[in-house]
Amino acid sequence: MKNILIFGNGYIGQKLQTHLNCEVSNKRILQTQDIIDEINKYKADVIVNCIGYTGDGNVDGCDKQVNKTIVLNTFLPILFLEAKYRTGVKLVHISSGCMYEYDYEKDKPVKENKKPDYFKLYYSRSKIYAERVLGNDALIVRIRIPLDDKPNQKNILDKLIKYRKVIDVSNSVTYLPDFVKMVEHLIKKNAKGIYNTVNEGGLRYKDLLDTYNKYAYKPIDYEILPLENLKLNRTNLIMSTKKLQNTGFKVRPINEVLEECVKNYLSQAEQAL
Repeated sequence: MKNILIFGNGYIGQKLQTHLNCEVSNKRILQTQDIIDEINKYKADVIVNCIGYTGDGNVDGCDKQVNKTIVLNTFLPILFLEAKYRTGVKLVHISSGCMYEYDYEKDKPVKENKKPDYFKLYYSRSKIYAERVLGNDALIVRIRIPLDDKPNQKNILDKLIKYRKVIDVSNSVTYLPDFVKMVEHLIKKNAKGIYNTVNEGGLRYKDLLDTYNKYAYKPIDYEILPLENLKLNRTNLIMSTKKLQNTGFKVRPINEVLEECVKNYLSQAEQAL
């Protein structure tokens, strides 16, 4: 494996750092030279941009912090691209799948070559802008709705346990223990362009909570919320994994990881008590 340097020590950055056993830069990036200095300091061959803003609590926070959102999600990726050009390193950019309108009755799983068209959330717009600039000059990996086997406030399982109100619609989800392996695989393949790094198929939140209740010491009650009652701008969609699978990576169906996820999650939660 090449010498990898991660920028950003947040949720995703920490997951990748642990799996890839690489260095993490926490330097505040104000200009391209700041990135180049870190590349030279750590003698990096590959840089992974994990810096981004998803709102405080949820993505609606991005509409309240538009300047912070555009700087972290759009302007900084441009600086990273310029640093890539000047130094010759490989650039990996963490993006999002929350960029599409989707009709479950008409649309097929979204492929990477479909032009993003969801502009109702500022978060989505900021991610679209970045992807349009980066193009095929970087490896762009799209996460969607992170699911983890360890407790974290950004883990969809933690959110659902807290909210106890769920919509009943199938969605693409990224199981993070699989995601870190996807990224490692794509770096080794020297892949470029956009890849949907989600698990195969779609997840209904009720299935995740039912699995949780199957093993939890204290099962929870939850309520199904009709989608039309949500009254929030949200993307709900299924993403294609064919491009990733064509690289030789075996993508697990999301519903096949639920028991593994919940069992590990509950074990970690018990240890934290």
